[in-house]
Amino acid sequence: MTVLSEHMKADHRACDAEFANMENAVADENWAEANTLFEKFGSDLIHHFNMEEEVMFPGFEARSESAHCNPTPVMIMEHTQMRQLVKDMAVELEAKNKDKFFGLSETLMMTMQQHNMKEEQMMYPMIDEAMENEGDMLLESMKELPRKSFK
Repeated sequence: MTVLSEHMKADHRACDAEFANMENAVADENWAEANTLFEKFGSDLIHHFNMEEEVMFPGFEARSESAHCNPTPVMIMEHTQMRQLVKDMAVELEAKNKDKFFGLSETLMMTMQQHNMKEEQMMYPMIDEAMENEGDMLLESMKELPRKSFK
């Protein structure tokens, strides 16, 4: 069953699209739109992390037989790094400092790409296998998770 992988990969693509739209608004110095798009991107990215950290990863860890090679701590550490980059970007966006914002956004984009590749090629297939027929139930729990502001 690949229901979790497919949902989370689609969520990655949606966040990537929001990120590109937000960068375009900053490049155009359309600050009102940039702020709106940044809020949406930040909120959706943090919701994605929370779905993984609060539901998916604990479900996986409870059913995984390979505790000695558990990759979730590395994924969570990378989430922490990306959360900080988003906070730093918010400061630069508020200051309308385009150069510093884009320096941070480039770092975030590279980090997200590497992180997503690890999840999609390694983590999600492991989770799909461990969850077997419980993927639909876990996905519903993830979708019910309340959204929180990234700030």
